[in-house]
Amino acid sequence: MGLSDEELDRLADVVRLQPTKNAELQEAWGMESGSEVHGYLESHLTDYYFRDDDSLIRATSEAADLVDVEPGVESDADAEPGGVPDTIRVPELQARVFEVVAGPEERSQSVVSVLNDLRETFGIDPDVDDVRRALRSLERKNVVEVVYRTVPTFRLAVERDAVTVEVAE
Repeated sequence: MGLSDEELDRLADVVRLQPTKNAELQEAWGMESGSEVHGYLESHLTDYYFRDDDSLIRATSEAADLVDVEPGVESDADAEPGGVPDTIRVPELQARVFEVVAGPEERSQSVVSVLNDLRETFGIDPDVDDVRRALRSLERKNVVEVVYRTVPTFRLAVERDAVTVEVAE
């Protein structure tokens, strides 16, 4: 039995957003809780996803073949797992965060500092929680690192030009 249109759409989200968490899929799918996401994955997409060593949700290679979307992270074939990807496909806010967050040799920034840079550079005013989620998603993709000071702060883990950033539709 094949997957329904809704299941294929949601599987495409898993492929596009990987590595991801329940909360990110919860937001994308308009669900009430991470438990609801987990239940959906287990009852509808169990053969097409797995959790890696860090409990992040990833699509199987079969899943990627079933849907016509590019994976969220694309690495060189010789790259080691957990290494820096060559290309990431992210929502527009994440692409903009990547553009403004401190570079790898600069002093790391708080979420509010990144938010202020987004306002100044792009004239946008996203919610602070959306900026935090964008930074955490980029961290899971190994292109942003967290530096713990009084509050968690962020900076690029790689040179800005080492990664191609594409905005996912």
